[in-house]
Amino acid sequence: MIAHSVLSMRKRLQGFKWLSDMPAMLAWAVLAGILGALATLAFHQGMRFVQQVVTGQHGGIVAVTESLSWYMRLLFPTLGGLCAGVLLWLAGRLPSGSNSDYMEAVAIGDGRLSIRQGLLRSLSSLMTVASGGSIGREGAMVHLASLSASAIGRFTLFGEARLRLLVACGAAAGVAAAYGAPIAGAVFVAEIVLGTMTMSSFGPLLMAAVSAHLTMRMLGGYHAPYEMTNVQAVAGWDILPFLVLGVLIGLAAPAFLKLLNVFRTLFKRTGLGLPLRLALGGLLLGLLLIAMPRVAGNGFSVVSSMLHSDWAWYSVLIILAFKVLATGLTVGSGAVGGVFTPAIFVGAAFGTLFGQLTLLILPGLDLPLYLFTLVGMGAFLGAATSAPFMAILMLFEMTLSYQLVLPLIVACVMAYFVSRGVAEVAMYEVTLVRERDALLRHKLRHTTLAELVRPADTVVSTHTQMREALQMFLDYPVRYLYVVNEEQIYQGVIAQPDLTRMLLDDNAAQERVVGDILRMDFVKTLYPNMSLDEAQEHFVSFAGERLPVLNGDGSGRLIGVVYKSAVLEKYSAIKRSLDASGEVMLDARR
Repeated sequence: MIAHSVLSMRKRLQGFKWLSDMPAMLAWAVLAGILGALATLAFHQGMRFVQQVVTGQHGGIVAVTESLSWYMRLLFPTLGGLCAGVLLWLAGRLPSGSNSDYMEAVAIGDGRLSIRQGLLRSLSSLMTVASGGSIGREGAMVHLASLSASAIGRFTLFGEARLRLLVACGAAAGVAAAYGAPIAGAVFVAEIVLGTMTMSSFGPLLMAAVSAHLTMRMLGGYHAPYEMTNVQAVAGWDILPFLVLGVLIGLAAPAFLKLLNVFRTLFKRTGLGLPLRLALGGLLLGLLLIAMPRVAGNGFSVVSSMLHSDWAWYSVLIILAFKVLATGLTVGSGAVGGVFTPAIFVGAAFGTLFGQLTLLILPGLDLPLYLFTLVGMGAFLGAATSAPFMAILMLFEMTLSYQLVLPLIVACVMAYFVSRGVAEVAMYEVTLVRERDALLRHKLRHTTLAELVRPADTVVSTHTQMREALQMFLDYPVRYLYVVNEEQIYQGVIAQPDLTRMLLDDNAAQERVVGDILRMDFVKTLYPNMSLDEAQEHFVSFAGERLPVLNGDGSGRLIGVVYKSAVLEKYSAIKRSLDASGEVMLDARR
């Protein structure tokens, strides 16, 4: 009875078309933002609960890890990895016709997220993060926020386009709640997941991110992660070191991502199942934590320490090496989570090392070291995610310092273009897929008919007798034969009906030549340098399957034919690529 009432209510909601119109979508976006913030707070509480149960205390990951005995530093991440692996294994065994990843659900899916799989994957991430895994907690937070938005859209029976938009709003809310960065949260989803910043999609993303941010403030969960006061402005030639820093980070960020892929490959080669693989990753991480507990977790406390205290260069180098190794072990073993925050850590250490070297070489340079640390964070994040605009806004909102924007812009833009130039690798696969699709669309749009020309088999000369032309019509199922002269210059066509009519009216017509019934302008001709659009215009008004192609030098020589099916196949490839893009999926008119 209750199920019937719920179904009846869902159908009534579906009948109200205005509920999915753009003004109403803003209200749905606000709801998605509130739920995203609550999901983030729930994840934080879950981390504290796991820590309290296992260690008897809770707090920052590094602080808790440092307080543990050596054997607990080894045992906790090992058991955490085992539990995380079991949960992932269970999630993989669940039958589901929905997506398990929010980016896939928005970018190439229908917006439907599997609730059971999503909860199990989020619990798996919770176990990894709470036990000290060197991975970002934002991944699970964003997924939970997207999951709640998907549940709303599925309950109200939203159409596919609107459901994708609502899930995207949930993701923006999750980022905003996790980092206290509402603008960057909206830009993150628009720039990385959707690949478009049209207002029809960006407006709801902003509303969701802002509502999540306000909810976090009202519930006491907001703080600027790296708030900096009285940041020194950068002007004049002082900007040049940050340009160099951007170039170097543009080389380092792809290397970091490729290293993570190496760890993934190595763990897969072990042949272990997910539970044992993650347990092995946790065990190896535990060995690192015995010697260096500060590489546990996402690295927030270490980055804060780099910003506010002096570190010797060798200390920065050592903890950077340990952090990269810890992240590789955690991510490589298959743990679910984000690499977003570890990328910020690596960027902070890289920027600090570069700043120390720069100030050593140029002692007269009046720049504080923390500027290099902050800019390194943003530049590395922008290069790793292939989203420099998001990275600029993210650092601005996390530090609440406008003076940082100018060097950030220079370093982020340089890092992005260098990284894209040296390697086709990105933190999120959807970014590479979109870039390949854009390249494909560009190639297809600039495809000329020269690539589609095929040999013309049904060609006769003006002096060919009718009986030979008739035999060619019998041998080839075509409606027209192309006619050329002795120099292979195109003259026109003869049509099968014309030939049949002549033979029926005059028995002696077989001895006549093709030139007697030649049609000069009956079939339009194409040229090799024509675009697909130009060729399509010719085919629209032509009932046949092929058109002749003449040499483009003006001589009129017949070089082959182009088939209508070949042109349509190219257009179909363009359409498939466009259908995968964010602009089409989230078109306000759909």
